[in-house]
Amino acid sequence: MIGRSRNPWLSYGVVAVALAVGLILSQLGYLQPMRDLARNLFTPLQIVMTNLTAGLGRSPLSLRDVQVLRQRAEEMQAEVNRLSVENAQLVAVKQENLQLRQLLNYTRNNNQYDYRTAAVVGQKIGEDTSNLLFSILIDVGARDGVAPGMPAVTDRGLVGHVTRVGPNVAEVLLLIDPASVVNGRVLNSRVTGIVHGSVDAGLVMDRIPQGGAVHPGDIVVTSGLGGNFPDKLVIGQVTEVSKRDSNMFETARIRPTVDFGKLESVLVITTFAPVGIEGTLSPGSGEENANK
Repeated sequence: MIGRSRNPWLSYGVVAVALAVGLILSQLGYLQPMRDLARNLFTPLQIVMTNLTAGLGRSPLSLRDVQVLRQRAEEMQAEVNRLSVENAQLVAVKQENLQLRQLLNYTRNNNQYDYRTAAVVGQKIGEDTSNLLFSILIDVGARDGVAPGMPAVTDRGLVGHVTRVGPNVAEVLLLIDPASVVNGRVLNSRVTGIVHGSVDAGLVMDRIPQGGAVHPGDIVVTSGLGGNFPDKLVIGQVTEVSKRDSNMFETARIRPTVDFGKLESVLVITTFAPVGIEGTLSPGSGEENANK
């Protein structure tokens, strides 16, 4: 019992002595390293707690800011979409104007004929079950002075010829159709041959005399022979020549100068009268095809 009653006093004495020693050490500066160590250990925790408290205080304002920024982003996206549409329209108008200027320059440089500008409003591919068919529909017809047999061209060369005509629409058989036949001439050698379309939408020149001096790179134009096309209309460029000793004639592959996959406007030569061309296009069928 006496030992137990002394223990608390002993503890108090130890604490008092420790405090006194600590006070003395503090005054002498021996505890400063321990203070620095404690400060280094607890400072990061204090910073985290401070930022967390500040963040919680600002959270309602941040949510409002997010909503405002989201609405602003949606408005900016709508403006970008509007400007993109306007830009696409301007590009289309610019391209159309460029094509029309090129056609106008062509008519000025080839003013021996009268021309009618026409827009391509439709195309027909493979409608004839007995034959391949590559043709286009244009938005001019008999009321515009267009008649069967009239050639259609662009500034890059011969497109084809009109085969059927309605009051306000006409059909043009393209040069690349296998049924299309044109008398051609090689510019360099003046050699003539028959140019026709092929099943792969290309051009072939047949009936070239052996030794006709036809080479890849040569330009082929219409010869005017036969009276179905004017002369000197550009057809294309020779890419390959086939020669066989057993044949009387050579054959040449020709790459058209006209890009038939991108036809948008053509010129119809209205003052050229072809020989032996007939064809009519009923108003109903032509205009129906134009809308397809």
